[in-house]
Amino acid sequence: MVWTDKTILLTGGTGSFGQAFTDYILKKKPKSLRVFDSDEYAQFEASRILKRKNVSFLLGRVENKDRLRRAMEGADIVVHAAALKQVPILEYNPFEAVTTNILGSQNVIDCSIDLNVKKTILISSDKAVSPTNLYGATKMVAEKLFVQANSYAGGRNISFSVVRYGNVMASRGSVVPTFLEQARNNSLTVTDERMTRFWITLSAGVKFVIDCLEQMKGGEIFVPKISSVKIMDLARTIAPKAQVKIIGIRNGEKLHEVLISGDEARHAKDFGKYFIVEPEYVSWGGQNFGNPHQGKELGEDFSYASDTNDQWLDQKALKKMLAEYEF
Repeated sequence: MVWTDKTILLTGGTGSFGQAFTDYILKKKPKSLRVFDSDEYAQFEASRILKRKNVSFLLGRVENKDRLRRAMEGADIVVHAAALKQVPILEYNPFEAVTTNILGSQNVIDCSIDLNVKKTILISSDKAVSPTNLYGATKMVAEKLFVQANSYAGGRNISFSVVRYGNVMASRGSVVPTFLEQARNNSLTVTDERMTRFWITLSAGVKFVIDCLEQMKGGEIFVPKISSVKIMDLARTIAPKAQVKIIGIRNGEKLHEVLISGDEARHAKDFGKYFIVEPEYVSWGGQNFGNPHQGKELGEDFSYASDTNDQWLDQKALKKMLAEYEF
């Protein structure tokens, strides 16, 4: 894909992903990057540090459709990363979770269709698979909205796809900053010592999203092959001498995460370094959206879960990854 003639709108642009995406995509010298976010102070800080003629900082919320439409006008690509993500807070504030994560995603879709945006991609989470909390449920609905949004394109060159991956190392609100804070008191809290999670770095996540933008046809859910980590290995890597207190699994929390369920495996394919979950219900472009990706079919008994993954990060690998971040 040629990026030099592309105008990109990034929602949630001052979050952890948004900042990393901005740094990376500017190296491809796009025509214009619009950073759309509701955090006024974060916008101010980002604009103070990043002074580029082809970058604009637009204050707004995805819940405000009129503002979103104005910001999106003339865009060729939309990366939708804006979301509310803190599980306990969203359980206590469910209306806000639905308004931002579901209705906000629908607004992104509607504006993309009305303004003929060529490619729009949603940043999703492993929490969307067989969700046990409201955050996961809202991301599951957002995924389904994005996949089926291709039905509304009316034969035009407009595509919607999804990128789904696991926990992002050192992102805001993640366990790494929490453990580092607790380590100052030489005591860490772990909900369950058996817990495992999928793990990906910010840079790897951003690169994967860009790769997906370049090859998406519309309707796919892209899933990278990433490593798993045991929560106790992470705790011992960050604070090897600290006391670990087991406090019990929280409401809505899973012992292990899943990136592809057994039911999804029936319409998913293996492409070596990643999977594609193809749309199950296709009402556009013919069967398998006209021109299916050529990958290896997965068996019906397949599932991609953090506890049965064949790629793991041990303490040595975790230490090396953590060394790349400044805390």
